[in-house]
Amino acid sequence: MNDTRVAIVAAGTTKFGNRNATFRDLISEAAKATFDSNARVSPKDIKSFILSTVYPERSAFQGHPAPLAAEWCGVRPTDFHVRVENQCGSGTSAIRTAYSIIKSGMTDITMVLGVEKIMVPSHGEIFLNSMAGSDREWESCYGITPPPLFAMVAQAHMQKFNTTEEQIAQVSVKNHNHSLNNPNAHHQKGATLEKVMNSRMISNPIKLYDCSTNTDGAAGAIVCSEERARELSDNPIFIRGTAQINDGYPWANYPKDWSTWPSLEYAAKRAYDMAGISPSDVDVAEIHDCFTISEIVEYEELGFCKKGEGGAFVEDGRATYGGDVVVNPSGGLIACGHPFGATGVRQAYEAYNQLRGEAEDRQVDGAEIFLGHNLSGLGEHHILIYGSH
Repeated sequence: MNDTRVAIVAAGTTKFGNRNATFRDLISEAAKATFDSNARVSPKDIKSFILSTVYPERSAFQGHPAPLAAEWCGVRPTDFHVRVENQCGSGTSAIRTAYSIIKSGMTDITMVLGVEKIMVPSHGEIFLNSMAGSDREWESCYGITPPPLFAMVAQAHMQKFNTTEEQIAQVSVKNHNHSLNNPNAHHQKGATLEKVMNSRMISNPIKLYDCSTNTDGAAGAIVCSEERARELSDNPIFIRGTAQINDGYPWANYPKDWSTWPSLEYAAKRAYDMAGISPSDVDVAEIHDCFTISEIVEYEELGFCKKGEGGAFVEDGRATYGGDVVVNPSGGLIACGHPFGATGVRQAYEAYNQLRGEAEDRQVDGAEIFLGHNLSGLGEHHILIYGSH
């Protein structure tokens, strides 16, 4: 690894939602938004290309998607091109891959694009697709899907720490209300505690409004060495720290106490140490609220509060504007939406805007440190820490 720092000099996103747009349309929209964000960068500058996508073979009937996506971005990579797939953590993994190849000296500028076309005519197919992300022979063949798995996380946390359903619901209230300031979010109607608590039960205690939103969407980012960044931008943002861990694949093999995620605590410490910061230094965070309980456990494992205090942390307003750290100002996966391959790249887009002071009504005053986190299972976590300098 060389000593160069790695920066982001451009980022863009599509509108998330049930889009009347094809897989290619979403790629093109995200590419245009990315290049439009910095007029000093053009497709001809791009030497490497990384595509993040999870289900194109199933929901877009498109294999071999990386060179196709590069073509539709107007990019002809000469150094490196690859598809990255790591379920919900794909976008974060793609940014980390860009970071790694730049640090290695293999290339000095890379485009990362995340895309997912999930909303297909038969909505039930979405849930069959999600089952493909679990162990086919030992878990998904029995019909296990994410809602009941995270329902067991919620039950464990409630039993051990006396966390209440109302506290868990407050995550949804916060994130839906944050999304009112995000014109690209899937949902922009806000929510009340009563609305969340009275929504349809999915898997006790997980209700409809406790669940992240399936959505179509794409996002892009241009990642480069500091030397190139200084040529292409007067205000780049830097990747200060990163970590990744895979502490087991089948959920049944994870430690019996699902209320705590020691693998995330470990990954977070590594990322903080690399960035030279502590949890209290984080101003903004976009973390993996696939379900409301997930965000609560993540507060604790990321060090924003003590173990068992996640419910009170959100209930007391410490995870929103004016609190300790603003968590999911975009609306998160719950309200902004979760197009698997695009989510981590969309978080980079949020970091780019927040740390440049360009997030408009979502702007966190004085934001200098941004943490992005995604998970692909209780023991599989992906973290990026961005800084304004």
